[in-house]
Amino acid sequence: MLTLERLRPDHADALLAFERENRRWFTRTISDRGDAYFAGFAGVHRARLAEQDAGVCHFHLVLDIEGTILGRVNLVDVADGRAELGYRVGERAAGRGVATAAVREVCRLAATAYGLRELTAVTTLDNPASRTVLARNGFAETGEVSITGRPGLRFLRVLDARDAPWPDPDEGR
Repeated sequence: MLTLERLRPDHADALLAFERENRRWFTRTISDRGDAYFAGFAGVHRARLAEQDAGVCHFHLVLDIEGTILGRVNLVDVADGRAELGYRVGERAAGRGVATAAVREVCRLAATAYGLRELTAVTTLDNPASRTVLARNGFAETGEVSITGRPGLRFLRVLDARDAPWPDPDEGR
């Protein structure tokens, strides 16, 4: 069973360990965060929490039943009912449906808890697993992009009633 938790101050040490453990794995498909990210992680973490408090981003950790971090799913640049989705799953959890399930839950949260209407996402052409996650979650390809000099694709998901929880049949009685 997977759970999502909004980023909190007490996640810092475990998140840094997760990022360090998976640094090489992540650079296979996305650009490296660089040494400064790791050296100044405490400040980075505080900045992310401030962005979240301001409502311009929503950061989530994907946890297994023991509370171990398996991945991250983030909504960034929140404005006018829209946000950009980003996600990463650690090597040990890759290929097990973790990203698909986590993105599905963040889409639900985006519609219900955060009041968003649209999500965008991008991925490189050489990352078929990411394209599959987006397709399984109802994202449609909208065009080509360049991601740090690599060819990629942009996707869009319009959030709708399927993202909201089922209505309570007794509500309003």
